[in-house]
Amino acid sequence: MTNQSKKIVFFGNERLATGVRSSTPTLIKLIENGYEISALVLNQRFVHSRSDRDPEIIKIAARYDIPILSPDIPGGLIEKLSNTRADIGVLVAFGRIVPKGLIDLFPYGIINVHPSLLPKHRGSTPIESVILSGDAQTGVSIMQLAETMDSGPVFSQRVIELTGKESKQELSDALSELGSTMIIEVLPKVLEGTSTQNEQNESEATFDKLINKADGEVNWSKSAIQIEREIRAFAGWPKSYTKLGDVKLVIIKANVVENSSLSSGEIDITDGLLVGCGQNALRIHELKPAGKNNMDASAFIAGYRNRIT
Repeated sequence: MTNQSKKIVFFGNERLATGVRSSTPTLIKLIENGYEISALVLNQRFVHSRSDRDPEIIKIAARYDIPILSPDIPGGLIEKLSNTRADIGVLVAFGRIVPKGLIDLFPYGIINVHPSLLPKHRGSTPIESVILSGDAQTGVSIMQLAETMDSGPVFSQRVIELTGKESKQELSDALSELGSTMIIEVLPKVLEGTSTQNEQNESEATFDKLINKADGEVNWSKSAIQIEREIRAFAGWPKSYTKLGDVKLVIIKANVVENSSLSSGEIDITDGLLVGCGQNALRIHELKPAGKNNMDASAFIAGYRNRIT
């Protein structure tokens, strides 16, 4: 059978982490490679919305007249998906557990693009968790979706080496592009029945914790290395927020300064904007005061000197 005769239901918005944007490379490549997308299933109520805050994938669906469905909208999702008679599901950042009854609708099941080297970093925050952990590498796993979270057999896996300077958006973009290339390579083999699968080693599985708004509050008693990782991992959401003097702000970019004599939370503006941490110090390069636009440290010091010293 040709790609054109293979029908796919696409699950997810391709935003691999909270607070990032997406160019939706997987859905676009599937369309460009001749697959028929029978429906787009989103975990949110975006069926009739066209807001700028909507996932970018909404515009792609509109461009190609792809119907949008949601588990949260009444009307029988399983029945609607069954009526599509799709061969397979492809899932990228869906944001909820898919029940077995839905997986079983598709003759070839559902294939998941997961942005980690499974079985490490299972869960919904693998990109943030890799940054927070200071991992030297990460990657993408193409897996068969199973009832238990991120536990299915893996078709393909590729590694990305990390520099330790990636922002959440940069890492998300790199993994999105890699995943989109991999799914185009794997999918024909799955549909032809020639693919191979490797079961995950459960003894090596790690599970990432959920991130909440409170995690974004900067704790200056932590090491500068850890705070700098949080700034990159929490960019977009929940953001790294704090008060310097009486000024509420979000830290956008910073780097670690070693061997500082500053105590935790102590501010020094003699050479840029330095803040002491539990170990070493943080030099802040870009920030956003509450209600203002992003600014560099020199502009912030010029405007807020009397409120932070």
